[in-house]
Amino acid sequence: MKPTNPLIFIVEDDPDVARTVELTLQSFSFSTQICRNAAELIRRLRIRAPDLCIIDLGLPDMDGMTLMQHVRNVSDCGVFIITGRAHVSDRVMGLELGADDYMVKPFEARELVARIRSILRRRQVPDLPGRQPTPPIAEFSGWRFNPANNTLKSPSGSEQILSTAEADLLRIFLVNSNRILQREQLLGNGEQTPMDRSIDARVSRLRRKLDESGQCRELIKTVYGAGYLFLSPVKWLDAEPAE
Repeated sequence: MKPTNPLIFIVEDDPDVARTVELTLQSFSFSTQICRNAAELIRRLRIRAPDLCIIDLGLPDMDGMTLMQHVRNVSDCGVFIITGRAHVSDRVMGLELGADDYMVKPFEARELVARIRSILRRRQVPDLPGRQPTPPIAEFSGWRFNPANNTLKSPSGSEQILSTAEADLLRIFLVNSNRILQREQLLGNGEQTPMDRSIDARVSRLRRKLDESGQCRELIKTVYGAGYLFLSPVKWLDAEPAE
């Protein structure tokens, strides 16, 4: 029977840190499994899909960034980085490669839990205009976005699947077209401060997805001192019924 509590894989080679994280999460009713290295996580992913993976960047058998990319290729679970690397470049790279969030050791247990809960909430499909049981499809500037499967179709017809963080951010822009949104509105939660720059990395990643071959005009404008503005009008279409 599928567990009712969210399942989290903890990928950490330091047994003390792994145990601390595990006990913290279990005390907040999360189900957990510890993986001592990248190879163990890869094996487990073939058997069972977690709701979220916590990945340490300093693993003995594979760089954490490479492992994170593998997870993104084989699973749609959330990805949360915990590491001793405090360099801003590591944080930005992790977010650019698709991590949902990032924390530096040592960390406060309650903040860890709050950030994990935030990721899990963001992965849930929010309410969108219309009363259809299936979310409507958004059409804008020749693009089409299907929130049901996070598929983005370009004006030329090519398709790509957005990560959970990218799709969540695009939904917020689409339902607030032509309105300036502050960073905290785009984060969609109260656990991170307006000075947290992780949203800038997410916006940059989404911009690249919407800039097909460099020919698409900038759809997301930076409003300095205020936030971001999604410029295109949006038309909502009924999702096509499954055959």
